[in-house]
Formats: sequence, C-alpha cells, structure tokens
Amino acid sequence: MSFRRLDVTTFAQRLAAEGSDAFQLVDVREPSELALAALPDFLNFPLSQAGQWADEVPVQLDLHAETIVMCHHGMRSAQMCQWLVDQGFTAVSNLEGGIDAYSCQIDPTVPRY
Repeated sequence: MSFRRLDVTTFAQRLAAEGSDAFQLVDVREPSELALAALPDFLNFPLSQAGQWADEVPVQLDLHAETIVMCHHGMRSAQMCQWLVDQGFTAVSNLEGGIDAYSCQIDPTVPRY
C-alpha cells in the first residue's frame, strides 16, 4: 500500500486548522449516497463511473497536492487511493471509516445510512 491512512479525528482537526483549501478532497460515493449525506468541498468522482472521469482526474487535480479520499466506510476510497498513486499522485490519504465514521465520531448531524 503506497498511500496513507487518515483517521477522522485527525482529519477534522486539520480541516479546522488549515481549511479545506489546504487539501484536494475527493468523494467516490454514488450521487444517490451524496443526496443522503455529504461533506462540503469534496469533489465527487463516483468509483462506479471511473471510465467516464479517469482521463480528467490527473488533469483536473494536482498530482502533488495532498489528496484525501472518502467513501461510505473506507473500502472504495482505498481503491481510489491506490488508483491515484498509480497515476502519479504523491500525497494520497484514505479517510478511514469514511463518512460513517465522521458522522459517528465528529459530527452527528451528518446523516448515517
């Protein structure tokens, strides 16, 4: 594994201290999931639609900026993290536990599903 793991507590602390502009935030969940629960400033690249956006990501995002990837529980985001590393991204982190852990541990106003 050539990407980092980031727990939601550390993420929330860094987000509060540094602001969302300090990171590239990527959410790989489906649009229907985003309708249920979402965090601001995350770009949505649904993993199931990779064929539609795969060529755009290395152009749209900075290969060397810190990139944090989120999904529901952390499995799909781990797949995306590895793909990003394979594309040449150098600072990729998987948000462990995904938005579900964020809701449970950081912000209970974020709906769980």
